[in-house]
Amino acid sequence: MTETTTSAADAARANAGGAHAAGAPAGGDAAGGDTAGGDTAADRTQFGFDVGTTMSSGGRTGTIRTPHGTIATPAFIPVGTKATVKAVKPEDVDALGADAVLANAYHLFLQPGADIVDEAGGLGAFMNWPGPTYTDSGGFQVMSLGVGSKKVLTTEFAGKDRSDLQTVDKERRMANVDEDGVTFRSHLNGDIHRFTPEVSMQVQHQLGADIIFAFDELTMLTNTRAYQEESLERTRRWAERCVTEHVRLTQERTHRPYQALFGVLQGAQYEDLRRTAARDLGAMDFDGFGIGGALEKENLGTIVGWVCEELPEEKPRHLLGIGEPDDLFAAIRRGADTFDCVSPSRVARNAAVYSRDGRYNISGSRYKRDWQPIDPECSCYTCAHHSRAYLHHLWKAKEMLFSTLCTIHNEHFIVQLVAEIRGAIEDGRYDELEAEVMGRYYAKR
Repeated sequence: MTETTTSAADAARANAGGAHAAGAPAGGDAAGGDTAGGDTAADRTQFGFDVGTTMSSGGRTGTIRTPHGTIATPAFIPVGTKATVKAVKPEDVDALGADAVLANAYHLFLQPGADIVDEAGGLGAFMNWPGPTYTDSGGFQVMSLGVGSKKVLTTEFAGKDRSDLQTVDKERRMANVDEDGVTFRSHLNGDIHRFTPEVSMQVQHQLGADIIFAFDELTMLTNTRAYQEESLERTRRWAERCVTEHVRLTQERTHRPYQALFGVLQGAQYEDLRRTAARDLGAMDFDGFGIGGALEKENLGTIVGWVCEELPEEKPRHLLGIGEPDDLFAAIRRGADTFDCVSPSRVARNAAVYSRDGRYNISGSRYKRDWQPIDPECSCYTCAHHSRAYLHHLWKAKEMLFSTLCTIHNEHFIVQLVAEIRGAIEDGRYDELEAEVMGRYYAKR
């Protein structure tokens, strides 16, 4: 059994504030958006984090409080890249148990434009999602689209010599990155745009999410150690600029509630760089932290542990772009609080579905007359109402409903798995749950 200790959050912490009911708006304007009230800067106490049960390994439960509701942690945050979780309605996302959604600043900047989302009243009002919202900074997309990089280097390549890729990789990246920011081409029409830390903050303030991220430079495992060091220092300087611009915009945009700013930690697979990033950004005036960058899959938990040991205990930690069951267990054990990943919805649209006994592809002919639900132990809408045979038919018939039903199931599966992990931490049975889930899910591999 996992050893646990319980600690109450410091009620006098600077970021603490009153609890908000999930989905409760902080106020309203004619466009359906929210107001902070008065003519002063948004109230920072609208955001807070309370630590609950803590494991000896660093894993913990907690509650993030935002102007649009609370997030019980650990939590999985479904990705709605373009202000929509693909193929499903906001009501479906709420019904499957998600507390929040995450959208992407890069994509919304290009289409429809951050000013349009701002005019609508912010991201939540624009997409009719009443709960908490996140936007990532756009840093990953502006530096990765067209390069073919991956956040996690799979075990197929991990540990192998990548020196032959380093020179060409640096040349491709340095054509776009300089000290001030990143110049990039739109993947939609080829137009040239430029993101700086200040521009990312301006875009994200217009998008109006409850939690936003500092602009950072994406590095890859193919980069040299020297380049990782150079990039890490650049990301630190960008983080300082993000904080400065965030403060200015918060004071200027008095008609919106407070947006929490998270710093993003890079450093690839290097312990000293990861710890340095955590100490440097941990000393800045951030409301929380994102753990980013490429990493080797088998070292994910170790890297999360390095940074969480250095970060302030009283602030939340978000692991960017992670959502597979083994990765979730590894990261939660070492102290990560929230996660986002496009994988559940992306693989659903390609006929891959999750179950307690592993992921499988429902397009296979063996499911043509299979009258069981995707997962007999699942309580989602899809499993309560439809069989594998019906879903197989929808896939073969190229019906749009297939993507909707499989996305509902996959998102529900991951959201509820993390909720189950949260309960196991509170009950002191994390190790037992991990052994049970991992033993079944990966039994055939």
